[in-house]
Amino acid sequence: MASLPLLLPLHADPGNQPPPLTPERLLTAWTFEPWVVAALVLMVGLYLWGVRRLAVRGDHWPPGRTLAWCVGGAGTMAIALLSALGTYDTVLFSVHMVQHILLSMVAPVLMAVGAPITLLLRNLGALGRRRVVAVLHSWPAKVLTWPPLATALMIANPYLLYMTGLYPLTLSNEWLHAWIHVHFVITGCLYFWPLLGLDPMPTRLPYYLRMLLIFITLPFHAFLGVIIMGSPELIAEDWYLAFNRAWPPSPVEDQNLAGGIMWGAGDLISLVILAVFFVQWFQHSQREAARIDRQLDREERLAARAAASGYDAGKTPGQPPADEEHA
Repeated sequence: MASLPLLLPLHADPGNQPPPLTPERLLTAWTFEPWVVAALVLMVGLYLWGVRRLAVRGDHWPPGRTLAWCVGGAGTMAIALLSALGTYDTVLFSVHMVQHILLSMVAPVLMAVGAPITLLLRNLGALGRRRVVAVLHSWPAKVLTWPPLATALMIANPYLLYMTGLYPLTLSNEWLHAWIHVHFVITGCLYFWPLLGLDPMPTRLPYYLRMLLIFITLPFHAFLGVIIMGSPELIAEDWYLAFNRAWPPSPVEDQNLAGGIMWGAGDLISLVILAVFFVQWFQHSQREAARIDRQLDREERLAARAAASGYDAGKTPGQPPADEEHA
């Protein structure tokens, strides 16, 4: 088997192995997963339909948001699940870790920039908007999107996955394997969407608290990466050794690489988001300062008019100015 055919359905296991991963196959070894393709088509199709409805009635929708959702968010998930990453995610721990980072951190951030809830609200009538807002402010939505809880989930989930027997189960069970991908995306959205604050959310934190939550998350991901790299035992050892691969990296090297990806990529993405928060905070401060200046100017004009009106009202009609009266 010289090369992996394009769009070949595959859930790799020790009895159904893909060929060795080469630079060529990194670009061509795509996997066809019907449920993933259907979900991505639905995700992009509904968004573009909403954008078109706005355009038909003459409303503007920023093209950058459309690109962020359709190309950024959906494209990142397609690469994570359908490219060679999806083909080899059960063969190499390092490939799975790249997939994990893309699904839990990159795709949710780009999807948040697309502001889908705002797009939905602008396409609904008054009754529909009230219903969506009511759902957003319901107690389940408030609990699920409460930033401290979402932060705790973002921190705890990788530890529960890799430090328990759950991860080997996701490798051997196809349904659990698919669910863990969905779980990565949902957890990332619950964590990043309230922090980025581009869509209406039940809880809107000030920028310094958003940055604090990012700072809290950073060391936990880095520490987990170090644990994976320094672990004397292989994670999911029986599964990976059963492949009996003759091509690199070795299982030990692969696990070290996976830990390094968790450590480095997680920190890098978090630092980029911190930089975005700094820019947003600065822009918000500039807008707030401009608003206060406009308010003060308006109050000064109103006070001047009130003083002028009081002066005019205090004069008797036909009364000459004070200097003429003394003359």
